[in-house]
Amino acid sequence: MTILVTGATGNIGSQVIDHLVKRGADVRALVRDPAKANFPAGVSVVKGDFLDVASLRSAFEGVSTLFLLNAVVADEFTQALIALNVARAAGIERIVYLSVIHPDIYVNVPHFAGKFGVERMIEQMGMHATILRPAYFIQNDLTIKDVITGYGVYPMPVGDKGLAMIDSRDIAEIAALELLRREQAAQPLPINRLNLVGPDTLTGTEIAAIWSDVLARQINYGGGDIDAFEQNLAQFMPAWMAYDMRMMGERFLSDGMLPDSGDVKYLTALLGRPLRSYRDFASETVASA
Repeated sequence: MTILVTGATGNIGSQVIDHLVKRGADVRALVRDPAKANFPAGVSVVKGDFLDVASLRSAFEGVSTLFLLNAVVADEFTQALIALNVARAAGIERIVYLSVIHPDIYVNVPHFAGKFGVERMIEQMGMHATILRPAYFIQNDLTIKDVITGYGVYPMPVGDKGLAMIDSRDIAEIAALELLRREQAAQPLPINRLNLVGPDTLTGTEIAAIWSDVLARQINYGGGDIDAFEQNLAQFMPAWMAYDMRMMGERFLSDGMLPDSGDVKYLTALLGRPLRSYRDFASETVASA
């Protein structure tokens, strides 16, 4: 019984592997370049690419459970559908798919809409899967640490509706637990969806106040200018991706990213501990500087 982890060299995928190994699972990692792979002892490494069907067929052979994580790239939707079709043909009936929260609401945001299409395929093809729907990753804010500390501004377009930000470490642990639950079940389990959220739903002003407390100086929220947000992103990512992020930011401002009733309680019980908070992240970030 083998669990295959895709996105294995990324932040989430590598942490999922660590959790699985610690719990005694038989783990296989799908990577583009095995020479650069660095995993715990016992993890088997296979070379593959989502657009290389032959490599996927080989990698999926003998796999019982699949963790599917697709990067935000222009052909993400195609990559995901190919992977799921190849998995289905290989007889893999235990799947955990990393989607995103509210893909049925953020319908004009390209990478959200793509993930919702993947969810529809999973459901309509009768596949057995846990669909994980994480909110905004807290660790995304590491990319703006210098802006916060250097200019005294929190620049993300969070708005005043609030985002239920979640720590990526919690995402990875929950994913591992769901993979093991499906792997160890006597029969393939029915489809289920989990919103992955943090313990607090925070506005831009509230996040700036947390940084003010942690840094012991005034940090202001300055994330309302969506044009400036896109222009800044376009300096270090492709224009299509900067626009995709812009559209996401617009939905942050108009809709927020809110948990459903009971989400926090369920995840806390699943982990057997409190969810990590944004304040924890900010304190750790400052302490490690």
